[in-house]
Amino acid sequence: AGANALRVVLSDGTRWTKNDATDVANIISLCKANKLICMLEDHDTTGYGEEGAAASLDTAANYWISLASVLKGQEDYIQINIGNEPFGNNDTANLKWASDTSAAIQKLRNAGLHHNIVVDAPAWGQDWKNVMRDAASTVAAADPDANTLFSIHMYDVYSSASTITSYLDAFKAKGLPLIVGEFGYRANSSNVDMDTVMSEAVKRNIGYYGWSWSGNTDPILDMVLSFNPANKSAWGQRVL
Repeated sequence: AGANALRVVLSDGTRWTKNDATDVANIISLCKANKLICMLEDHDTTGYGEEGAAASLDTAANYWISLASVLKGQEDYIQINIGNEPFGNNDTANLKWASDTSAAIQKLRNAGLHHNIVVDAPAWGQDWKNVMRDAASTVAAADPDANTLFSIHMYDVYSSASTITSYLDAFKAKGLPLIVGEFGYRANSSNVDMDTVMSEAVKRNIGYYGWSWSGNTDPILDMVLSFNPANKSAWGQRVL
């Protein structure tokens, strides 16, 4: 498809079938063979504090540490996205975002994992209460390697150009690295300003990742249908 990066969904076993070390080693090998920088993410944390089945960031950190034997030595090729959308919209949980994220980062560093670490925003990744935006400097300072990358997910909250640019501007003003770790053209019956997402990302030289290749429960955001790369959706044609 011509992409240079890919985000790979993994499970620590809390909610879905666990991707073990053998499986992850194979994924890394495939990424390298296809000249893709792969961001590996633990999906079990999605919506923690609101989604009862979700895993904590501490559980996710333990998962990455359990994979240390296949992750170490691959620092040039993979990023560790500690946990996907690690908090829902629950205010109490959101208030824990900075402390829990900082603790997870330090746990990985203490275990000898020195990869680029990617951290997702709370509020299902969309940070509409600006929790990550306002605490990002604190979390960045908690990483002894100074190698943490912040990830915002842009869906229905980002339906206008001004909302997108103001969020990106806030991180630029802080001098902190940001990517659009997920975005779609539509969510919850609302259109996303995908043109601004992509154009601003290119203009600012930051990464963006369309969600997702295939396999969504609702295929509205499948880039290719039924995992067939020859059958791109309109969304897939636009992103790719």
